[in-house]
Amino acid sequence: MEPGQVKVDVVIPVYNEGRVLERSVSALRDYLGANCPYRWRIVVADNASVDNTGEVAQRLVQRYPDVAYVHLNQKGRGRALRKAWLESDADILSYMDVDLSTNLNAFMPMVEALVSGGYHAGIGSRLMKGARVTRQLKREFISRAYNLLIKLLFWNRFSDAQCGFKALRREVARDLVPLIEDQAWFFDSELLLLAEHRGYKIKEVPVEWIEDLDSRVKIVRTAWEDIKGLLRVRWRFLRDG
Repeated sequence: MEPGQVKVDVVIPVYNEGRVLERSVSALRDYLGANCPYRWRIVVADNASVDNTGEVAQRLVQRYPDVAYVHLNQKGRGRALRKAWLESDADILSYMDVDLSTNLNAFMPMVEALVSGGYHAGIGSRLMKGARVTRQLKREFISRAYNLLIKLLFWNRFSDAQCGFKALRREVARDLVPLIEDQAWFFDSELLLLAEHRGYKIKEVPVEWIEDLDSRVKIVRTAWEDIKGLLRVRWRFLRDG
C-alpha cells in the first residue's frame, strides 16, 4: 500500500496520568509529525481514572484532530487495549506507555516491519543486543527472571514480554485479542505467547529505555500475577495441543 493509504493508531493506556498526559501527547505528536509517513492517530485509553486525566484528554481532543479519547469504567491496561484495538479500523495497532520510557526512535522501525517487512507483530526489547536500559537493580532482576521463566516454560523466541511498546497488524489483533483472558498487566505476555503459538512472525527492536520512578506498576504483586498467568497459559497449550 502507498503510505497515504496506511493508517496507524498509537494507543496510550492511562490511569490517573493527568499530570503528564499533555506533555507526553505533545512529544508523541511532534515525533509522528516529523517521522511517520502514514496516516496516524493517537488514542488515549483511560481505564477508570479518578484524577483530571479525562479533562486533560478532552482538551487535547478539542485541540488536535489527530487525538481521540476512549473511556472505560473499569481499571486494567489490557482491558483498555482490548477496547481501543478492537474498535479501531487502523491497519497497524500499536501502544506505548504514557511515560514514554521507551525512546520514540524505535517506533518507526517496529511499524515498518509490519507494513512492508512481512511481520505480524512488533515489540520493543530491553534485553536484546543493542538495547540500552537504565533502571533499578531490583526491577532489572525481576524482569530478567520473569523472561527466563517464560523461556523455560515455552521455549519462546522473543526476549522481552513486558516492554510497553508493541504493535500488531489489524487482522492479527482481530484474531488474538478475543482469545486473551487477562485484562491487566499480563495482557502483553499472553498476547505474545498466543501470537507465537499460532505461528505469527514477531519483530523485536532493541530500544533505549529509562525507568519511570513514578510508575503505577506494583512490581512484586504484578510479578506474582504474571507467574499465575504463565501457568494458566501453559496449561491451556498443553490441554489444547
